[in-house]
Amino acid sequence: MLIKILGVIIAIIVVVLVVALFLKKKYTLTRQITINSPVEDVYDYIRFHKNQPYYNNWLRLDPDVNIEIKGQPDGGPGSILFFESKNKKAGTGEWENTRLVENERIECELRFMRPYQFTATAILYFKPVDADVTDLVWEYNSGMNWPMNIMLLFMDMDKIIGTDIETTLKNIKQQLEK
Repeated sequence: MLIKILGVIIAIIVVVLVVALFLKKKYTLTRQITINSPVEDVYDYIRFHKNQPYYNNWLRLDPDVNIEIKGQPDGGPGSILFFESKNKKAGTGEWENTRLVENERIECELRFMRPYQFTATAILYFKPVDADVTDLVWEYNSGMNWPMNIMLLFMDMDKIIGTDIETTLKNIKQQLEK
């Protein structure tokens, strides 16, 4: 009887691993908001890490989050925001500006260290609607390697992370439209 139970367990594990081979490993989330502020102001506000505690939803979850700006001068390529929080949703990690195209886009790499280790990228696109209105588009890219990608069947990343991105965008809008 024990051998049959063990055989069934092994068969289930093998099926799960094979299914995971054929599942997507990467995902992309996109959110957009219109801000009543010139593209230059939106771009300059977001590129500086020193402003993130005012709008970043994850950092705002913990009023005692430890923040340190490292690397190149803040606001440029290579500048890094290190954050460390006891709040599991905020966690510990780094947000690095990797490429900036003035008033057009900011590319970032997000490296999470705790409570989970993974890397994601974010691209923020700045699109002027008119002189005093900007569309801000946030593209978030991440994923899970095999066999952990099986979890993507059971997790709604669009809801889990997308909601936080939407909140962050609303916070940016609120800060810039004061």
